[in-house]
Amino acid sequence: MVNAYSLISADPGKTAEVFRKVKELAGIKRVEAVAGPYDIVARIEVDSLEKLTKTIFGDIRSIPGVTNTTTLIVVEL
Repeated sequence: MVNAYSLISADPGKTAEVFRKVKELAGIKRVEAVAGPYDIVARIEVDSLEKLTKTIFGDIRSIPGVTNTTTLIVVEL
C-alpha cells in the first residue's frame, strides 16, 4: 500500500470545484480545503507507485483549475 498527501493549488475562484472533483477520484481517502500556500490537501491510498503516478498526473493534474501539485509520500520509520 502506498500512502501520500497531495498539496494542490487552484486558480482563484476554482477551489470549491476542484475540491469536489478531487473528492470523487478513486484512491482519495480524505480531502481538506486549507489556508496557506496551498488550497487543498488530499490523502491518497493506492496499491502501487504506478497508481499514485496515475492519480497525480492523470487524474488530479488534469482537473480544470488545478495550477500545481506537490506530492508527499508517507514513509515508515
